[in-house]
Amino acid sequence: MSLDAVRESLIRQEDTIVFSLIERAKFPMNSPTYQQSKPCVGFCGSLIRFFVSETESLQAKAGRYQNPEEHAFFPDHLPPSLAPPHTFPPVLHPAAASINVNNKIWDIYFKQLLPLFTVPGDDGNYASTASSDLNCLQAISRRIHYGNFVAEVKFRDAPHEYEPAIRAQDRDALMKLLTFEAVEEMVKKRVEKKAMIFGQEVSLDTTNSTESKGKCKIDPLLVSRLYDEWIMPLTKFVQVEYLLRRLD
Repeated sequence: MSLDAVRESLIRQEDTIVFSLIERAKFPMNSPTYQQSKPCVGFCGSLIRFFVSETESLQAKAGRYQNPEEHAFFPDHLPPSLAPPHTFPPVLHPAAASINVNNKIWDIYFKQLLPLFTVPGDDGNYASTASSDLNCLQAISRRIHYGNFVAEVKFRDAPHEYEPAIRAQDRDALMKLLTFEAVEEMVKKRVEKKAMIFGQEVSLDTTNSTESKGKCKIDPLLVSRLYDEWIMPLTKFVQVEYLLRRLD
């Protein structure tokens, strides 16, 4: 594992996040998906909670959460995997297994982000809406929890820089070591450009090309804001939590 390999993975994950947001944006808000509904058999809550919980249960049986890159939103009652086990390389410190910020991601996604890129309305496609939401949630979660790998690589490259702050349990010092504003600005510009390119309307009618140019399925500035206000800060939070336990 190298910093270049981690960086390449983070860049590819940007593509997944942008495409998942574009897919969700094709549905209106569809508020009934998130409202408390009549209890399903064995479940009481909103459709989105039912959908995510049941999907995670199925994916757990298929072995999804054996992968240290994956974190469930409802991890407490996941069934054991029924798939043939795969031994993932022991790259991370065992403390990584206890770091899960999906409750924060859930609140941010539904309370702050979702209303910003969906239009008001109800087209009845609640199950498809929930499926698109889950794709967004899992892509964002994977990106944020990948901070464990980022922190491990940075620590291995320069343990002498991190060990004093870790021994002092100094969160502020660790956050300062992990923050590179120039890199963060580059990331924000890149994801904004990706949203512009991936989400542009394509027309073969050359007479209307000037009209369609600039129209995007999702606001590129919103994707930049997503990274600036939520993804990168939470990723650094995960990195700090990991490093605080790295010498245990």
